[in-house]
Amino acid sequence: MVTWNQDVLGILADYPLKDSRATVLVEDVVQVIKRNKSAFDAILLDVDNGPDGLTQEGNDALYSLSGLSMIHRALRPSGVVATWSASPDTSFTKKLKQSSFNVTEKKVRARAQKKGPVHTIWIAKKLINGSEGKN
Repeated sequence: MVTWNQDVLGILADYPLKDSRATVLVEDVVQVIKRNKSAFDAILLDVDNGPDGLTQEGNDALYSLSGLSMIHRALRPSGVVATWSASPDTSFTKKLKQSSFNVTEKKVRARAQKKGPVHTIWIAKKLINGSEGKN
């Protein structure tokens, strides 16, 4: 992905990785999240096929209650985690809410003109002491 955004796809998006605000880490996402506290405004997860961990059981650590707690700690106040999935998962929505997130679930088509399969994206804003953090 990094190479694509430096080369082939970079030109299509005006080379986003050249932006001085961008930092690229090619590491295990769990390790990056685990070692950072209040470090991120946003975490975008497009790992495996979603919370089910269909192809990599090791990815389940991100979607468990302890994984979501780890993500919560890594976010700054008002931080947001967005998670993509190939399919809906009501238990994941409940886990996000249990983990002190205000959750919005979006259904989106894979392609333009309302074509392709329907995917799910959870947009979860960090709650602090039962309410959303200040901006």
